[in-house]
Amino acid sequence: MTQEQLNQLGKTLWSIDDDLHGAMNAEDPLDYMLSFLFLRDLSDNYEAAVQKELGPNYLTVSSEDCRAPLSVWYADNVADVPELEKQIRCKVHDVIHPDYLWSSIYERARTQDAELRQTLECGFQYIENESFASSCQSLFSEINLSFEKHGPTPAERNKTLCIIIAKIAEGIAQFSTARDMLGNTYKYLIGQFAAGAGKKNVEFYTPQTLSTILSRIVTLDSQEPVTGQKTRLRCVLDFACGSASLLLNVRQQIGLRGIGMFDGQEKSITTYNLARMNMLLHGLKDSEFEIYHGDTLTNDWATTQRDEPGQEAQMRRRRGQSALQLLVGAERGTGRGLPLQEPWTRAQVRRQLRLSTARVPLTQRRRHHGHLPHGVLFRSCVESRIRTKLLKDGHIDTVIGLPSNLFFSIGIPVCILVLKKYKKPDDVRFINAAKHFEKRKRQRVLKLEHIDKIVETYQF
Repeated sequence: MTQEQLNQLGKTLWSIDDDLHGAMNAEDPLDYMLSFLFLRDLSDNYEAAVQKELGPNYLTVSSEDCRAPLSVWYADNVADVPELEKQIRCKVHDVIHPDYLWSSIYERARTQDAELRQTLECGFQYIENESFASSCQSLFSEINLSFEKHGPTPAERNKTLCIIIAKIAEGIAQFSTARDMLGNTYKYLIGQFAAGAGKKNVEFYTPQTLSTILSRIVTLDSQEPVTGQKTRLRCVLDFACGSASLLLNVRQQIGLRGIGMFDGQEKSITTYNLARMNMLLHGLKDSEFEIYHGDTLTNDWATTQRDEPGQEAQMRRRRGQSALQLLVGAERGTGRGLPLQEPWTRAQVRRQLRLSTARVPLTQRRRHHGHLPHGVLFRSCVESRIRTKLLKDGHIDTVIGLPSNLFFSIGIPVCILVLKKYKKPDDVRFINAAKHFEKRKRQRVLKLEHIDKIVETYQF
């Protein structure tokens, strides 16, 4: 999608947002628009797959018939539906009943159907429990279809919901249904809401430019980055994945089939749902990623254990040790210490934990990349002890200083730390990129030339 198309799409969606604010809370338009974009994508993808599968047997309907062609086929071929859905699952991995297709929902909204709200609730439940091979529970949990602000009575709420869906449908109808377009739309919307929302659900959204730096570094060979990009990663893991844009950025850098598995975890239920939708919208099957809902510092992650002598530990999800402990080895006895008793520190570390090449044996290939406040490089007390221990153990490979005011909600400078399990001794690289940026109206931005220079300096 070109920048011009993105700008036009942005104007359209923001105008919808302005129209909808009177009927919902300030943050709700994001949830509604992204959820309905997701429903539209599922519907278009399934209808296209069925049309290809049936070939000449796929029905067409007259202009007077407002039903979706798939609805007609389902009604006329009830006995063949299970076999058709089985075949489709093998190819596109998801199905959706014709009653819940986006075109069917929009037709109900356009005609002010009295049963729209109940139909949509059933449709959301169907998608969560039956559309995919594995359950996607609570995928639409943040969409309140019975919100009292929509009207004092169920009939009034249903009428308001019809208006909301009709406006969204008419606004996005002019744009392509291609999956790359929808995926870019998703990232664009999340980024735009992050820029304008302040301390909302997307407060700690990582700018795409910073994600690109992390992604390009993580795809380089861990010990000899000069040799260039790898062609395959067994798994990437983001301990605080947000909307999963960083995971998808790595996929974009290395190629569609270059990563075996994506793992992530997110505390905010809204952002957790967005992450799962985002992965599916970008064409990943539900079997190719695992996104968990939980606080990384309290919801335990896999730890490293040797099952048998001579076997390298693999990442396994179990109780016993948190992801932060896994990252810096802060279990008792290491001497690193963690300032987790302070809420601001917990929140700060949680949102800064980012990408890891997890599920990789603990050999020279294991590494972690994260962006943190610049203060971790010089603050005293507990952070000083953590810093000293990591340096003495030889785990800090590279420190990259970045400009301030890169994020939407915080103006302090940040840095990127590259940690490795094994690295060349007495070799910590410092890259100062604090003065490499372009100043915009609201914040500073890293251009492609700045990103290239940072990555090339790291590589060589």
